[in-house]
Amino acid sequence: MNITQPTPIRLYLLQLALIEDGTPIPGYLIQTSDGKNILIDTGYPTDETFLSRERPKGRSILKLTSAVDQLAVLGLSPRDIQYLVCTHFDSDHSGGHDDFCWSELVVQRAHYEFARVNGHERLALTRPHWDHPELRYRLIDGDTALVPGVELIETGGHMPGHQAVLVRLPQTGPVLLAIDAAAIESDLNPATRTYENGLDLDPAAAMESARKMFELVKREGVALTVFGHDECQWPTLKKFPEFYD
Repeated sequence: MNITQPTPIRLYLLQLALIEDGTPIPGYLIQTSDGKNILIDTGYPTDETFLSRERPKGRSILKLTSAVDQLAVLGLSPRDIQYLVCTHFDSDHSGGHDDFCWSELVVQRAHYEFARVNGHERLALTRPHWDHPELRYRLIDGDTALVPGVELIETGGHMPGHQAVLVRLPQTGPVLLAIDAAAIESDLNPATRTYENGLDLDPAAAMESARKMFELVKREGVALTVFGHDECQWPTLKKFPEFYD
């Protein structure tokens, strides 16, 4: 008797916000053949307290939407999300976590403990959203298979315990969601990666993560790498409600 193993069948790229300079703020939704819904990141908060903060010139937030609103287009609610993968708690990735109290939130232990203890200003901005008392966290250590065909890849450096995601799709093939371990295309290649923006808390670890992903792309025959905030790549990609299968 053959029992077919459940696999990812669809990957949606959600545009949760667009910055004035063209930088995208994405989230991701994976749907599996056995009906599971896996959300990756939740974008900026949508509350007025956060939005009223002064932002640098050219960095105003445009076209802001919530993950909840985008899920509703598919007839889904937060109760339909089995897993929320937390790549890290920067404000543009964790602003809607508190909407998903029914989900299992999966985060690297190193990042969760850093965030809870360190109090870094970038994490403090959305602490009420990711440190909500009703959230159910699952702490993992290192590279982890979440479900068949979805692998969480520890890629610290941007922040301790940052994680990228590898999704194996039936038609497209392996897709690497690099998140902020490679925010733009040049970040993926150790020969071209730079640290001029100062956003990587540990540049040496970030370089090691770039090498790790660079080798993964070659080893796994990755068909598509989605960079975390690449304003040049983003317009070329299929975006929600279109999907990769």
